[in-house]
This record gives sequence, C-alpha cells and structure tokens, in this order.
Amino acid sequence: MTQMNRLNGGLVNRDKPLEFTFEGRTYSGFEGDTVASALLANGVQLMGRSFKYHRPRGVLSAGSEEPNGLMEIGTGADRTPNSRATVVELYDGLTAASQNAWPSLERDFMGVNDLFANFLTAGFYYKTFMWPKAFWEKIYEPIIRNAAGLGALSMEADPSVYDKGFLHCDLLVIGAGPSGLMAALTAARAGAQVILADEDFRMGGRLNAESYEVGGQAGSAWAQATLLELASLDNVRLMSRTTVLGAFDHGIFSAVERVTEHLPTASVGAAPRQTLWRIYAKRSLLCAGALERTIAFSNNDRPGILQAGAMRAYAHRWAATVGQRVAVFTNNDDGHRTAKDLADKGVTVVAVIDPREVPPSTGVPVIRGQVVDTKGRLGLKSVQVRRHDGGMETLKVDALGVSGGWNPNVSLTCHQRGRPNWREDIAGFVPGDVLPVGMAVAGAANGDLSTHGALSSGAKAAVESLEALGISSTAPDVPDAEDAPVNLTPLWYVGEGKARKWIDFQNDVTVKDVKLAHQEGFESVEHLKRYTTLGMATDQGKNSNLGGLAVMAEMTGQSVPQTGTTIFRPPYTPVAMGALAGRSVGKEFKPTRLTPSHHWAVRQGAVFVEVGQWMRAQWFPQAGETHWRQSVDRESLAVRKSVGICDVTTLGKVDVQGKDAAQFLNMIYANAFAKLPVGKTRYGLMLREDGIAMDDGTAARLAEDHFVVTTTTANAGPVYRHMEFVRQGLCPDMDVQLISTTDAWAQYAVAGPNSRKLLQKIVDPEFDISNDAFPFMACGEITVCGGIRARLFRISFSGEMAYEIAVPTRYGESLIEVMMEAGKEFDVVPYGTETLSVLRIEKGHAAGNELNGQIAAAHLGMIRMVSTKKDSIGAVMTRREELVKEDGLRLMGFEAIGEDILPAGSHVFAEGDKQTPEADQGWLTSACYSPHLGKHIALGYIKGGYERKDEVVTIANPVQGKTLKARVVSAHFVDPEGARLRD
Repeated sequence: MTQMNRLNGGLVNRDKPLEFTFEGRTYSGFEGDTVASALLANGVQLMGRSFKYHRPRGVLSAGSEEPNGLMEIGTGADRTPNSRATVVELYDGLTAASQNAWPSLERDFMGVNDLFANFLTAGFYYKTFMWPKAFWEKIYEPIIRNAAGLGALSMEADPSVYDKGFLHCDLLVIGAGPSGLMAALTAARAGAQVILADEDFRMGGRLNAESYEVGGQAGSAWAQATLLELASLDNVRLMSRTTVLGAFDHGIFSAVERVTEHLPTASVGAAPRQTLWRIYAKRSLLCAGALERTIAFSNNDRPGILQAGAMRAYAHRWAATVGQRVAVFTNNDDGHRTAKDLADKGVTVVAVIDPREVPPSTGVPVIRGQVVDTKGRLGLKSVQVRRHDGGMETLKVDALGVSGGWNPNVSLTCHQRGRPNWREDIAGFVPGDVLPVGMAVAGAANGDLSTHGALSSGAKAAVESLEALGISSTAPDVPDAEDAPVNLTPLWYVGEGKARKWIDFQNDVTVKDVKLAHQEGFESVEHLKRYTTLGMATDQGKNSNLGGLAVMAEMTGQSVPQTGTTIFRPPYTPVAMGALAGRSVGKEFKPTRLTPSHHWAVRQGAVFVEVGQWMRAQWFPQAGETHWRQSVDRESLAVRKSVGICDVTTLGKVDVQGKDAAQFLNMIYANAFAKLPVGKTRYGLMLREDGIAMDDGTAARLAEDHFVVTTTTANAGPVYRHMEFVRQGLCPDMDVQLISTTDAWAQYAVAGPNSRKLLQKIVDPEFDISNDAFPFMACGEITVCGGIRARLFRISFSGEMAYEIAVPTRYGESLIEVMMEAGKEFDVVPYGTETLSVLRIEKGHAAGNELNGQIAAAHLGMIRMVSTKKDSIGAVMTRREELVKEDGLRLMGFEAIGEDILPAGSHVFAEGDKQTPEADQGWLTSACYSPHLGKHIALGYIKGGYERKDEVVTIANPVQGKTLKARVVSAHFVDPEGARLRD
C-alpha cells in the first residue's frame, strides 16, 4: 500500500525505506518510524480491540502511555505480546499482529460482548460469580482464567539474552525533553557525573513534536545540538531507549534499557535484548514531562480519535497524519495549536470544537460547542457537535484530536508513598511535598507547561541539586522559547448523549461505571479503582486516573483534591520477566560454584551432581564399570582398606576471632567450648531458638582468640547469617568478628588406615603428625610441599582414621594432584559424594537428611551434649517434655532383611499394624547399600528406638507402592567403639 497519509518534512529518514507486515499485510515505512506512525502513514487506524468488550480501537497517544495499540511483535520464540505500537521502532522485516481478537481484527467474534454491555458493567463479576457456589470451581473459574490476560505467549523458550548492570552518578536526570536537556547541560558543564535517561529512541521530548523554535532554530535542532555537546563530555552518559521504572530507597533507581529490541533478530548477535540497570544517584531530577488527557463523550473510543498533542506529534516528528479531514475538540489553547499546525502541513482541518466563551483565533474555523457523539465502527466517519446555541451539526471527518489539558507525570514522585498536590490553574496534580530522598522535579512534570518554563526550571533545579552536593555551577543562558500561559476551562466529560463515554480505554471503564460505583457505595478512590478496574493493567492510570476522579468528585459534591487520588507504584511501564531475570536462566538460573578439584575431576571422568550451589563429583567410574554402584562400592571398600581423598571444600567455613570468641561459641553451640584447648577440635551441635537442631559441625581452636567453624554444605549460608544475627543482635557487646572463608580454603578429607602415611609424604618434616603428637580431634597450622601454608584437622566423617587438610584455594588443584601421586603406593582412590554418604551412614553420622527442621537433640541421641552448666541458644527449649520423652523418636539404624532396598523417605510401622498416619512410628532419612556389610542399610527415626533393637518392623513406601521388612539396629554399623579413627 502507498503511504497515503505521509506528510512532508518530519524527522524520519526517507533514505532508508523499510517494509513490515501487520495482520499479514505488507506496508512500508522509514527509519525513525514507530509501528504506530508507519501504520497511520499507510492509512491504518484500526490497531486493536479492547479487553472486556472487544471494541475496535486505534492508538490514543504517541508514547508509552498508550492503552489501545497493544500488539504482538515478532514470530515464534521471538514473539513479544503487549508491545505498544507507539514506542516499537520500525525495522525492516518487522512482523506485527493484533491481539485479543479472533478470527481477525476486523471481524472479531468476541465483539458480541459489546451487545451484552448492560450485563457486564462495573462489579458484575463480584455479583455474578457468587452463586450458585458449586459453579465456581468447574464453570466460573475456568471461564475467567481463559478470558484473563492480554496477548499470548509463544510457549517457546525466549532465545534472547538479558543482562543486569550497576551505574553510579552525581545527578540522574530522568527525561530528555527541554527541562532534562537543560538540566543535564548545566550539571555536565559543572563537571558532575551525569546520567541522562529517556525512554524514547530519539531524545528531545516534545521538542521533536512541535513547530516552536528554541534559540532561533527548530526545537528538534536545538535538542540535537545540545545532545552532541553532552555526548562529547566524558562525565555524561546518555541513555536513550531507557525507561526509569522505579524510585527506591537511598537514591536507587531501576531502569530498563532496550539495547537491541529495535534491531532485526538476525542482526542482534550475542548482545542483550534488554539490560536492567540499578542506578545509584546522589541526586535525581525528574523531567518526565506531562501526559495529555482526553474528554469523555459518547463513542469517544473509535479508531481515529486520539490526543490532540499526539496528532501534532505524528505530524511534526513522523510526518504522518491520522486522517485527511480532521477536527479538534479542546477545552484549552493547546488544542488550537494542533489545528493550526496540521493546517500549515496541508491537512484539511474542518473545525476546532471549543466550549469556551472566547476561543483563540488561529485561522482555523471554530465551533463553540461540544462533541456529543461519533459514528464509524472500524474507523471514525463523522462527529456530532452540539453548538452553544443548541443547534446540532455533523462534521464529516476521519480523525478527531481531543485535548482536555495536560497532567504532569508525577508517577516516580509517588513511589515512596508521596502524594501529589492539586494545581487549580492547570486543573491537574503536581508533585507533592514528600518526594523520594534527593529528588527534585522540573519542567512540565512540575507544572511548568511552557517551553521556556521547562528550560529555565531545568537549569535552576540542576544548580540547586549540585549545590546540595557541594558542586558549584552556573545556569547557562536560557534560549528564547515559547512561553504561552495555560488557558484552560476544565471539562471532564460531556453530559449529553446516551452512548457510553469511555474514561479508561484499556479496561473499558466508562463514566457510567464510575457513577455506578458511587451509587453502590464505592466512593473511596481505592475502592473505585478496584471495583471498576479503573487505571489497572499496563495503563496504571496514566490516561484514566484524573477523569475517573473528576466524575466521582461530581457525584460526591466534592472537589477533585477533596476526593483524593490513588498513588503510583513501580514499575512505571510494564517490564519483561526476562529483564528481571537477566542472565539467571537455564544453567545460569543460580550461581554454579566449582570446587578447586573440579577440572581435575573432569579429567578423571567424574560424574557430577549439584549440591546446593556447588557441582561436586558424585563418583569416579573406572574402565569396566557399567553401573554407578560398582564405582561407589569400589571407592567405599578402598577407603576402609587403605586410603581415599574427597574434596570437602563445600563445607561452610567461618573464621571466628576476638577476645570473646570462645564465649561467643558457647552461646552458639549447645555444648561447651570455653575451655577447649588450643590445637583441639570439638564437634558442635547448633540449635535454633525453639530447641530444634539447626546444624552440626566442628570448631577448631587455632589460637586463644581464633576458631575455625565448619558447617554442613547446605547450611553454610543460613548458619553464617544466624551467627551474624547473634553477634549483632544478641551479643553486641562481645569482642568477636566473623568472616566466611568457605571460598578461601580448598579442603580435602583424607580417610583410611593409610591416611597418615600419605600425609606424612607431603607435610613438611618439622611438623609431627604421629598419633602421639597429633591425636584424634587435633588441629593446627602447618606447611606442606616445602612451605605452602596449610591447616590440618584430625577429624573423621567416615569412621576411619582420617584428616581434613586445607590450603589456600589457589593451590587446591595442585594439592590433590600431589596427594594422588603420593598415595599411589597405597592404592589411593578419589571418592565422591555417594561414597561419602555410604561411609557416613555406615558410621551413623547425622547429616542434612537427618536435620530436617523438626528434630531436637534428644532425637539425635545428643541430649547429653546440651550443657546444663552454661546458657546457649535453644538449650532450654530442647529439653521440653515432648522433645525428651523416653518413647520419643530416636535416630537408629535399619538393616534390610534379604535383598530388599530400603528407600529413604519410607515410613516405619510396627509389624502387623495398619499403615495409617495414627500408627506411623517414624521414617527413614538416609539409605544406601553397604559394601562393607554386604546389605542395604538406612538411618532413620523410630519411636522408642533404644528399646527396639533387633525388632523387625514394616517399611512402607506408598509413593512406590512397596512394603518390606527391616531390622532395627544401632545407628553405628561400622566400628561402634571408634577404635579405627583413634589409631
């Protein structure tokens, strides 16, 4: 199709024509167009359907406040629903489609909803779906869920990359219109670090959409000259295509930059589609401009009816007219500006309809009166005007610009509970007295609606903001610019006409709906919003808020400020979930931490498993092994026979230092640590405040004021947070400092009868680690391999003679290579987490499976560890009667009878009992095959466990539908006396 509505001039690049499709039809446009401007230039007004009634709609605006022109952009996995046609940049090959319409935009079968509008008024869902109650789950809810939402997801994985970043500045200027440009120029020349962010792809704001001159040149030319100067300065960051979404505490702002969204998919490469920025600003200046409001009248939602200012913007910036014969309906002088500018562009302006007594004269015919109705279902055909003398007149037009005045864009000023104030002269809300800390407001956003007023207020606000930072600056000379006063007579809606008068175009809320809300008692602005859905969804009240409040004010007999206003919340415009996630998707959904031996383990062919945030070797298969059990059995037997090495770097490690370090651990742990000798390690039980076991681990005393605490891998973070809470909140007077050193030290368990012999080959000779000099539970700082500092702990998780050796992380891979070489003569094996689990189950050591958040010390058989000679967190609560009763749960071992496999998580029942919740005796927590015993074993809890040794019980696994028998035994399957680990 030809661009029948393309005008001369504009800021589009006619040297770069582009082709795109909408609803399967091919159209042409130019670089610099939006989808909306290109469609309008091609004579397309119908662009969407409304949410509730599926009424035909065209664009209402030219910016991000657009409620109607929501489209699906792209195809396949790249398809993005709810894209606003007014801000989507045109690129060659772009594919756009309408949404909320079936089977086509012109013939939407769901338009039948409009015929039942009298039954679908405000609040109908509250009344309709209350009865009959039985209909809710099977009838009402499925219908509602099916109808909810706008647009459709592709249901394919998003192939785009999203990113996150952090920025810092002295002054963040939000909005690059006249006030924002002047503010940024003032601050930049003063040497301040400035970020200028604007959501548009062409900075300049309304200067790009007007015919006014600034400083003797076109406003758009002045804007580009200013931007060139700013771009040349190292202390300025220009961020176009960047929407500041929210103002948060401490001068932090979130912003989304659309990095490659304006490019064809094939040309994007690896660059992110969007970047979510966290901006730390010492001061901020909101220069977000103002949004034009409409006037409600019968059938004011037809395609071709839009804001007069938007009509002017399409003409000046995009050289596109909405129609060939246009009219303007206005209650202020700004609407007449639109009429004059369009006429100067060669567009036929039939009339300006103005209800005021003395409208301005611009050479365009003026009708004193009001628009009372319109015709044209899929596009405007005519408007009916009631003249001030009572006569009716029909104007044949295909476009109508409506201007009800301008609302300062106060959204970001409300994000920290600030409420706007009413300005009578502009009949609108301006920023209130309570602003986000460090924020100032300038330009139209502050009610300065002239170009000169915006320029001067921007410069002044920048000087004041920099002065608060101790940066001296001087405002540059303000160029000559338009400075017309606001001349407006408020008109919110036209009373005449029986057809619906639309206030909220996206949510299909009418004047009648607001009146109904008043009639039914929903007069509070918060109730009004929720009862009618006024200002919800992506609109967030930008277009509809004030109109609805004005109608409610009339109904209650109050003024608009007395009626009040809802406040805004982030985000300012809708945000893609991908931008919020950033790169945290798929494999990068959460950080993956690699152990120091990871790459070495990869070379050994290890099989890995995700443990918490870590990738750990699960087992190390060798040639000829076809099943994982073969590998694990071999590793387990080798450790008990000779020696094995396991990377245990993932254990949480916390350095505890200070004069009161021992006293602090006395408070943290249930057992005593105050008198632990230097050079010794002690097993510790950590309880929550309710007496439930939180974690177990060890604390090694390296010096009088220095301990190293280890935690389980899964609880490394939570235990550290708990310790910090105790330090800061419960024991603030103690001289103690904490630091997590989990990543600082590579740590390996060396276990088995030959573990000492292996270590003696790498520990420097001046350190005696014989049994007499370095007995069980000893610890110390040593050196290895000729002077590399290390820590050695004589502790055992396997029940064998064992050590844990730690070196700075950078030596971790080298250390395991050295130890494996030193252990060749002992047939050393590396072992993974499965073997680690087998060894600890055989020994009866509790781990994460046993510490499930409902187990107390007595259940673990550790009540005697809870010292009665000192106070500690959870000590009193863990002795509660229910937690220490004789027939309570106890940690026991279970042996399978026969070849049965004991599944962890199974429930325990007395033999012959019915398998009901009331008869439940306990459950299995950890299970494995023990190659040492040649049978399947498990740890678990059973009521009255100590008195039930050798009892045969029923193990029920209802998930798998299995029932089997097991014998209750001691939890210590191997070496219950502990002789091996003390050799």
